[in-house]
Amino acid sequence: MPEPAPAYVASELSGELTLNNGVTLPNRIAKPATSERLATRHGAPTRQLIDVYRRLASTGAGLLISGNVMVDGSALEAHRNVVIEDERFLPALRDWAAATAGTDTKFILQLSHPGRQSMRGLSVAGRRQDVVSASAVPLAISGAGRRMFTPPRALTEAEILAVIDRFGTAARVAANAGFDGVQLHAAHGYLFSQFLSPLVNQREDRWGGSLENRMRLLVDTVRAVRATTPDSFLLAVKLNSADFQRGGFDADDALAVARALQDEGVQLIEVSGGTYENAAMMHGTPKRASTAAREAYFLEFAERFARELTVPIMLSGGFRTRQGMIEALRGGAVDLIGLARPLAHEPDLPQRLLAGTAETSLVRPHTVGHKVIDDLIDGLWHQQQMARLGRGKPVRPERSATVALVIALVTGTWDALLHRLPA
Repeated sequence: MPEPAPAYVASELSGELTLNNGVTLPNRIAKPATSERLATRHGAPTRQLIDVYRRLASTGAGLLISGNVMVDGSALEAHRNVVIEDERFLPALRDWAAATAGTDTKFILQLSHPGRQSMRGLSVAGRRQDVVSASAVPLAISGAGRRMFTPPRALTEAEILAVIDRFGTAARVAANAGFDGVQLHAAHGYLFSQFLSPLVNQREDRWGGSLENRMRLLVDTVRAVRATTPDSFLLAVKLNSADFQRGGFDADDALAVARALQDEGVQLIEVSGGTYENAAMMHGTPKRASTAAREAYFLEFAERFARELTVPIMLSGGFRTRQGMIEALRGGAVDLIGLARPLAHEPDLPQRLLAGTAETSLVRPHTVGHKVIDDLIDGLWHQQQMARLGRGKPVRPERSATVALVIALVTGTWDALLHRLPA
């Protein structure tokens, strides 16, 4: 059983958040999605993955969001993703959902399809990889990176409808397993994001062209999830504030999509940004001098959302101090603070932030001094810490980036360098 959390200190961080379907989060701290890579080769949750979330449930965070749970075993975001295509893994999924038993923490699964952002050879055991997208537009990545990704083929109308059904099925199975909800991953350049982007989506049918058409896949998937799950099931969406590419999905588009999601009854929107071609989710975007002192990467975008929407907004990336989190909540732009890297350094940080005994996260970059690969190694370092939690071991904040790289090379997990943890 998780140890009792220390008493909360009254602050914006400790306030409850009740969503429009009646679900109440016990506080304003969340763990956003992270790429754990701890499933079996067939896509089932392992005991190690379940134990990771059992440990995370005792951190004090009010909401846990899993890493990418794929809806198609022929297209993965990373090796050892969990895959939900039917109920074959239902017993293991129930064990995973029960990781938060005895706590007030809510636990939701992030459902995702990578589209063209699936590295060569990524599929569950015995399945042939199928790389698809809105249109046959390859990733604009130069050098060796380009060779790691197969150019996609365009989905047919029937296949698009099948994708929607896959998300509906995965959500239904998640509800049956006992999870509190799901988050649809429509950010970071994955399939929903590809349909939203006018640079990637070059279709001339009802799934392309106007923004209304480009958001149809996401909106219809939201409807499919709602139709297959109870009203009390939390439905969230992770949405790019922009792709940060000239001529691509921009902030005006994002606001229009967010408004449509609100109208469809989505209970929570997490704001992020970037794609594999421009990884703004790793460091954020350049800020005006007037806002440079503020921590969060996409706070200006969240403020605009808050002015024009009523749906609660979650913001992840860049938060490092208790005061910075409180100010973001106090300003009304953000309703929920996402902490990913800080939890890999200090799993008990949410408890201490809520108790007022921690003011600053000790998270720091882990680098080897090579700019091209430092960001990738930093993500790998954090994934190794999460894996330690699943083995019942404490995190090793003193582990160097060089040691993390050596471990990855020795264990054959070096490809994790390309699957980075959000900040």
